[in-house]
Amino acid sequence: MKKSLLTSLLLFVVVFGLAQENLLEENKWSREEAHKWYAQQGWITGANFVPSTAINQLEMWQEETFDPKTMDRELGFAESIGFNTMRVYLHSLAYKADPKGFKKRMDTYLGIANKHGIKTLFVIFDDVWQKKPKVGKQQEPVPGTHNSGWVQDPGDPAHKEKKNFAALEVYVKDILKTFANDDRVLMWDLYNEPGNEGKRNTTLPLLKSVFTWAREVNPSQPITAGLWAWDLQELNAFQALNSDILTYHDYADEKHHQHIINLLKSHGRPMICTEYMARTNNSRFANILPVLKKENIGAINWGLVDGKSNTKYAWSTPIKDGAEPVEWFHDVFRKDGTPYRQDEVDLIKKLNSEK
Repeated sequence: MKKSLLTSLLLFVVVFGLAQENLLEENKWSREEAHKWYAQQGWITGANFVPSTAINQLEMWQEETFDPKTMDRELGFAESIGFNTMRVYLHSLAYKADPKGFKKRMDTYLGIANKHGIKTLFVIFDDVWQKKPKVGKQQEPVPGTHNSGWVQDPGDPAHKEKKNFAALEVYVKDILKTFANDDRVLMWDLYNEPGNEGKRNTTLPLLKSVFTWAREVNPSQPITAGLWAWDLQELNAFQALNSDILTYHDYADEKHHQHIINLLKSHGRPMICTEYMARTNNSRFANILPVLKKENIGAINWGLVDGKSNTKYAWSTPIKDGAEPVEWFHDVFRKDGTPYRQDEVDLIKKLNSEK
């Protein structure tokens, strides 16, 4: 383990101890409740899902580009290898433009996923990629560029402007109340990678607010916000201390990943890795998925089907002519349902079939 990482992890443990008195205790699940719920799920495996026809969350959820036919086909690919969970990003602007239609489309999606034996982990807010989301027609993909059209929610500086919080509270509470007792919803991931794109602790007020709003609704499903950057100690401590189920991201090799698991075990809660699998970083199904199976940690990789998000290309190494990368970064299937690598889907099916 690199010294900088070890230092960050030790600081995280210190902040963890100092922050215990600041918990939002009301309606938080006890460790016993969390373990009881987790034991009822079976091993959670799946992918982060956006249909191949959508470049981002808005294109996925806006009425004009909502594509249930593609969702049905591609969730069928997931079912065929034993995946039982999809992590799916929502977007507050799609809701604001059409609240009733947005919730109806969520229900349609959940019906399709349920038909394929798949539960959904919905993501509410997101600090990653483009800072100024706009409703309407979305941009075309930049050839060979990873997630060239993905947008933040609510954006930057929108995430830190208190004038936006009242409308965001309406959105969060309406969505949670609508689906609070829907057993097709596995969990609520309240904020993806808070503090990313240089935002750091400017995200903390909104992060605290969304947890408060969720606790006030008190859905039947657990709530979480995944750890992802070990130098963000204050954010990490808040996320870990306020999540019912501990979730995290790791895109490194199995040695690093095991270190993270060993540290997070100290919280005494069930765990789900909600992002992993970046082949050219040596985070692969072959070396990570067996570790997660052995540790009984949920495994949700980035990417299901190669599409407009272009996540088969690595984060910082675009291929300007859009040529096929030598090795895909993310994703499991081509658009026609052919596996990118047959040995990978064979391993996934094997591990998913084991009791």
